[in-house]
Amino acid sequence: MINLIIGKKGTGKTKRLVEHANQAAQNSNGNVVVIAKGTHLNYDISHDVRLINIDSYGIQGLDALSGFICGICAGNYDVTDIFVDSTMKIIGQDILALASFAEKMNKLSSIADTKITLLVSAEENILPDSIRKIAKIV
Repeated sequence: MINLIIGKKGTGKTKRLVEHANQAAQNSNGNVVVIAKGTHLNYDISHDVRLINIDSYGIQGLDALSGFICGICAGNYDVTDIFVDSTMKIIGQDILALASFAEKMNKLSSIADTKITLLVSAEENILPDSIRKIAKIV
């Protein structure tokens, strides 16, 4: 099961992501990764967390982000938590694309034994049932 931090712009989603990531870093026996668009989290995320600026790698779209996250898990077996900030900005604003991405991340989460949390700028009531079945809203 994946986790979602969901809400409209300005509702404190990024603050919650930072809190969850920093807490995961304190409790983890492995590595915690935060994927963000830009450098706005550089001073908020603990130095124990691997912060990745997705723009540095030219990642855009659902398939590119999926492959990137799969590569992180394949290349490093002790990743315990992955947090993705600005998910919709990276994969596109299509809610059906989000459903497809969430399904891929749910499978990867099980295979790699990694907790995956996606930050989504949207209202909870627009989420398709397919996402609600596989995601926990935190």
